[in-house]
Amino acid sequence: MRLAKATLIWAALAAAVCVPAGLAATSDLLEWRGPVYIVAGFAGIIALGLILAQPLLVGGNLPGLPGYRGRRAHHWVGGAGVVLVVVHVGGLWITSPPDMIDALTFTSPTPFSPFGVIAMWAIFAVALLAAVRRRLGLRTFRMAHMSLAAIIVVGSVVHGMLVEGTMETMSKAALCALVLAAAIKVMIDLRVWR
Repeated sequence: MRLAKATLIWAALAAAVCVPAGLAATSDLLEWRGPVYIVAGFAGIIALGLILAQPLLVGGNLPGLPGYRGRRAHHWVGGAGVVLVVVHVGGLWITSPPDMIDALTFTSPTPFSPFGVIAMWAIFAVALLAAVRRRLGLRTFRMAHMSLAAIIVVGSVVHGMLVEGTMETMSKAALCALVLAAAIKVMIDLRVWR
């Protein structure tokens, strides 16, 4: 029974990430895009999937990764998320520097840009915070980390939902809902604001 439950949880996580990515790979919009743009777009999709995994890892909700192993995986997945965001933003910069300048200076006319940029800076801030966490007290680190994590989750979900691109609407909405639900559940379970 335990093995079946563990398999189901891992399969659900894989489906939550792979189905939207797979459907995006079939989008007609890809015909008109170059390889750098496509890689940048998929880096963003996969990064959103990693944001789903992050609270599950730290909350001990993934079978086979309890406690220390889950937290260790949380660190590695966070590092992978930073790399994916750099690939996402770097690829979009290569394909359209003026659009990226507008986004980074908050002058872009697209409604999704500011949410993505805020989430990006929060991701970089969390990575920096993790690098210096031993110099901070546990309480300070935890409060700062969770505040930034909340910004990352909300910013990434709103950014993803507002982008009208290769991702199919229903699977994208399901992934975003799961990201929000996982983050809220773990924050409540861990009583992060106490």
